[in-house]
Amino acid sequence: MKAENILFSQGFGTRRECRSLVLSGRFTVSGRTILDPDEEINVQNLFFEVDSVCWPFHEKALIAMNKPANFECSRKPIHHPSVLSLLPPPLRNRGVQPVGRLDEDTTGLLILTDDGQLLHRLTHPKNKIKKTYEVTTKYPLSEQQINSLLRGVKLNDADEIVRAQTCKILGTHKLELTIAQGKYHQVKRMLAAVSNRVVALNRLAFNSYHLPSDLAVGQWKWISLKEITG
Repeated sequence: MKAENILFSQGFGTRRECRSLVLSGRFTVSGRTILDPDEEINVQNLFFEVDSVCWPFHEKALIAMNKPANFECSRKPIHHPSVLSLLPPPLRNRGVQPVGRLDEDTTGLLILTDDGQLLHRLTHPKNKIKKTYEVTTKYPLSEQQINSLLRGVKLNDADEIVRAQTCKILGTHKLELTIAQGKYHQVKRMLAAVSNRVVALNRLAFNSYHLPSDLAVGQWKWISLKEITG
């Protein structure tokens, strides 16, 4: 792939801007400054530098973020900043967007990609992608509430019964809950259906991928397709 096309595909600006980056000596591969925008470069396992910052080449971006509270999963946020503001410009430029949405007050694992087909695959209801949450409740939890969540509850304003895939008590006011749907405010509405209330919600896992223990709040990392699809 041509040098300028590598930069363009990775979100470093317009074609004209990417060509200028190369011509000005700001693009480096394996310690060598590339000065010809049309030079062909093998992108397999490629790492390159722009202004001395190292980047891996990814045909499609797939990243995991440890989402903080008070950030919206939207390109046009209303009340709080967008989670996209936590990403560097090249990732924003290439159209990375959240796979599903976490409420502004929900924290934890958020997957983002610029792969439209993958996004559709991971969000389509028929695929029943599992999401696991740590839920902190206002009132003490009981075995009866856990059993009800496993058997299925009817959400307000809906006739459909939704069930937890797994559900276990972690403490007097804390449980781990796995669901395979993605309905609006689903976890909060499920807890309301068993006469409790969610005061904190943290996503621990998405499908087969678990939030890394070393990924700090507000930080992100590249992940592989195999990690997320199992």
